[in-house]
Amino acid sequence: MWNVAAVELTQRQRVELERRVRAHTSTQRAAKRARIILLAAEGVPSRQIAKAVGISEEFVAVWRRRFAERGLAGLEDEKRSGRPRVYGHDERVRIVATATTVSPDPSSHWSHAQLAERLAEDGVEISASQIGRILADLNIKPHLVRSWITRTDGPEFWERAADVCGLYLDPPDNALVLSVDEKKNVPARTPTHPSRPAAPGRRARRESEYVRNGMLDTLFAAFDVASGQVLAAEDAVSNSAVDFIAFLEGIDERIDAGLDIHLVLDNGSSHVAKATAAWLAEHPRFHAHYTPPHASWLNQVELWFSILTRRLLKRGEFGSVDELVDKIMAFIADYNYKAKPFRWTYDGSPLKVA
Repeated sequence: MWNVAAVELTQRQRVELERRVRAHTSTQRAAKRARIILLAAEGVPSRQIAKAVGISEEFVAVWRRRFAERGLAGLEDEKRSGRPRVYGHDERVRIVATATTVSPDPSSHWSHAQLAERLAEDGVEISASQIGRILADLNIKPHLVRSWITRTDGPEFWERAADVCGLYLDPPDNALVLSVDEKKNVPARTPTHPSRPAAPGRRARRESEYVRNGMLDTLFAAFDVASGQVLAAEDAVSNSAVDFIAFLEGIDERIDAGLDIHLVLDNGSSHVAKATAAWLAEHPRFHAHYTPPHASWLNQVELWFSILTRRLLKRGEFGSVDELVDKIMAFIADYNYKAKPFRWTYDGSPLKVA
């Protein structure tokens, strides 16, 4: 007769055990152990539990005892000793030291095979696959890189940031604030085979190969910060000062002549060109406000471009550039019908550390 431990469950334990039994992601052994404890808590004898679950009565007693002693933690597999490490502390330190140094020319980074060759030169015989396992266990990934841009943190950055954010939070009277930029090189393409819609239990399916049907060189857009609506130019030929000025002229014609227009711009070539500066000087109701370098996140139109990409461009299918433009303009018309301004809270001042 096996020693049988009494089983009592808290509400939290019961919920977790029932989840393990139902979850498709639970392993078979985890689901069996959870079922053993649930049946035991209901007073089912171990002999009947063994038949219901399909294991021996001895193991039913083991899991009941472990749960009684350690709760849910007792149902986890215990660590096994395994065989002794072939490569000890010194070898692992040598592997890490080599993997985290700059690799020699002509390679840009270490591969596992290169690490194995270098370590062999230093008297450490180890396979590339074993190096991979050791580095994975230490979460060291010499084949990956994360890039960033180091922006200046001087007074000019915060002056520009505060100027732009001031327009968002407290716009001038009798004026319109437009966040302006362009999206370049938008491809018009279609999959080589028709896509399949989603179905119960199945994601939508799309052919990974596609046919190129041209490219929209430039889409100029102006985001009205107060209303959330968008003005766009569908006929721009390039991202040049000439086309950008033509876009501004279109805005000038469409906006009430009694309103000043404040433009939030980044430092793109067409925005800071001499021709653009001359045009702005000739149109005094336009006021340009430039974001700091490497601070596109301060330009609200970038948020709208992200929406356009996610909701249309990423999965859209376009048989021609004309079809692409038509669908973009239809998207803008629908977006403007339901538009709301973005909720902006950042005031452009440096974060204060307590």
